[in-house]
Amino acid sequence: MPRGAREITLRFLAGPTDVGYSGTVGGGRVLEWIDKAGYAAAAGWSGTYCVTAYVGNVRFTRPVEVGDLVEATARIIHTGTSSMHILVTVSAGNPRHADLVPTTECLMVFVAVGSDGRPTPVPVYEPQDDEDRRWQESAKRRIDLRSEIATAMAAQTYSEAGTAPRTVLRFLAAPTDVNWGGKVHGGIVMRWIDEAAHVLATGWTGSAANVAVYAGGVRFYRPLRIGDLVEVEARLVLTGSSSMHISVHVRSGDPTTGDLDLTTHSLIVFVPLDEDGNAVPAPPWQPVSAEDIALRDHALELVALRHQIDSERHVP
Repeated sequence: MPRGAREITLRFLAGPTDVGYSGTVGGGRVLEWIDKAGYAAAAGWSGTYCVTAYVGNVRFTRPVEVGDLVEATARIIHTGTSSMHILVTVSAGNPRHADLVPTTECLMVFVAVGSDGRPTPVPVYEPQDDEDRRWQESAKRRIDLRSEIATAMAAQTYSEAGTAPRTVLRFLAAPTDVNWGGKVHGGIVMRWIDEAAHVLATGWTGSAANVAVYAGGVRFYRPLRIGDLVEVEARLVLTGSSSMHISVHVRSGDPTTGDLDLTTHSLIVFVPLDEDGNAVPAPPWQPVSAEDIALRDHALELVALRHQIDSERHVP
């Protein structure tokens, strides 16, 4: 990708090691691809190392099959002082056919980082045509909506007073999780989020046939380092007719002290499937404690905010 180019496309085949528990490529793997494409676009535009700051409104509209040809296209649509707003689209299909079908789309925000580890200015993005201008305006409008979502998520309490089902995974961040800057790859963290949510969904439904259909509000608060003790906590906050809304917190820290700080927070939605891959009803969950009710209402508020974001999709 030439320095300053506004778009890049990664092309590869989905392999057997990418398969998830439903028999198709797992949502966590797709999130990794999204992060890699976004990073390539951000680093190419800025000419420096970049970190993932936010990933929003990821919708998985169709599965990716093992053996599919995959295209992950990342496109700069807006820049701030040190931030780059990047539209990422993943398409896939049989490599014997010319047509690839869109499977996932989301907006990512990366921040350029200098050699001192602090944010550094990036070149200003100037729209070239009406389509560029519409995408840029869409990115600007989403900034306020993102702030609303961040405020709503930060205001919630997750304590032992909650009675909702939850799952906690604990492990050490391994050298194989490293990114180009020596920290844990943002895509790896998103894969952990997907895995913890899948464990919870499996326990709740009694079946491993569950797939992620949405991930949003993925906010990265601090870097996660190789060798850190990692804790990924998934908690059920809302069930719909065929959906499970799961809030996931990633915490990390020095294993010698056991002190963990919040690294990443996200909401992810899973749907249970039957043997033919069709959505089936999810077992209903009823809030019991005041905290349960507050988190249920919080999830419903996020659903309403997502509907506002959906109105910004496919703007051109």
